[in-house]
Amino acid sequence: MAVNYSAPQAQDLFPVAGVRIGVAEAGIRKANRKDLTVFLIDEGSTVGAVFTQNRYAAAPVQVCREHLSAGQDVRAMVVNTGNANAGTGEPGLSNARKTAQALALALNVRHEQVLPFSTGVIMEPLPLDRVLAGMPAALADAGSADGASGAQWLKAAEGIMTTDTLPKAVSRRVQVGGKTVTVSGIAKGAGMIRPNMATMLGFVATDAVIAPSLMNGLARRLADSSFNRVTVDGDTSTNDSFVVVATGKAGNAVVSDLDDAEVQGLLSALTEVAQFLAHAIVRDGEGATKFITVQVEGGKDREECLKVAYAVAHSPLVKTAFFASDPNLGRILAAVGYAGIADLDATKIELHLGDVHVVRQGGRHPDYREEDGQRVMKAAEILVRIGLGRGGAADTVWTCDFSHDYVTINADYRS
Repeated sequence: MAVNYSAPQAQDLFPVAGVRIGVAEAGIRKANRKDLTVFLIDEGSTVGAVFTQNRYAAAPVQVCREHLSAGQDVRAMVVNTGNANAGTGEPGLSNARKTAQALALALNVRHEQVLPFSTGVIMEPLPLDRVLAGMPAALADAGSADGASGAQWLKAAEGIMTTDTLPKAVSRRVQVGGKTVTVSGIAKGAGMIRPNMATMLGFVATDAVIAPSLMNGLARRLADSSFNRVTVDGDTSTNDSFVVVATGKAGNAVVSDLDDAEVQGLLSALTEVAQFLAHAIVRDGEGATKFITVQVEGGKDREECLKVAYAVAHSPLVKTAFFASDPNLGRILAAVGYAGIADLDATKIELHLGDVHVVRQGGRHPDYREEDGQRVMKAAEILVRIGLGRGGAADTVWTCDFSHDYVTINADYRS
């Protein structure tokens, strides 16, 4: 059960002018479940994307990179769940290309204008026949009266789930230059999450007018403040993809500088959507019972703060201690010590667990009592604050605990 996160409601999700969505049951891995989703994007939209840094990138990731490098306007995206089409060699690449070609033919656009995405089991052949057979139903759904509705965003969030227990979707509206601008997004992910770029799959769209030259930088900026700061288990997926679409239908003046004071409201809305989705992934982490914020401050730079934060957040010993509400907090200090800061001065380390000062100047605080640590660790949401005493840099990572269910879910993943 997700930690302090409940399923979004259709009425809370807003349509984005210029985007239509269709979802179908194609039986890609299991019958009677939504598993094929298409996004139809109006001409003139701008797109930015970032992808996994895993060198074993899935076939659809490779094809998306090819298509985006061709400089074509993206007109559609197609997403299947149940099969990652990763570790599938040349046949996998062929199937990803054929998926894009089929949708392009149906829409009368170039195949480079279609981006394919997959998620699910690695190293199994993509059942292309099922994907192609399900596409007409997805397109018909996108062409229905509800194709552009908020309800379709919720269906899409459901249609890209794998081990997720709940769909992840959110919308925001903001004023930009006197125009109402909408931002809506969905994501999926619950395990194999330490994306190092984005999330397993994330799609955010806005009707704002944003210059094409800014879109890749915007996608990177959003990822760095959200999806790049979460981890469930430290594994980087082969299929991680994060896409931002701007349709331009809101009619605001063209955003040509993301640091312009007049567009900070838009940037804040986009960031809020991305962070909400990233947090939802951690809250719905496989078997998670606790949502943990690891805040590291006093670093020489943000890079070393992240090294420490991820060392703590990835440690199975730390994560299992949080699951058990066991204040065995020396495990946190050990993770700080092996994080990779060669000249770290342990006598300057400070550690707070919620409102409890645990470590002062590298040693146990004289006033620290284990029952205070346990009190904090029993909560569903926990703040771990680490001071390095080296400078003024700070950064934050969000993670979850490891429970018995994490092992069960992954042991049974393919059954």
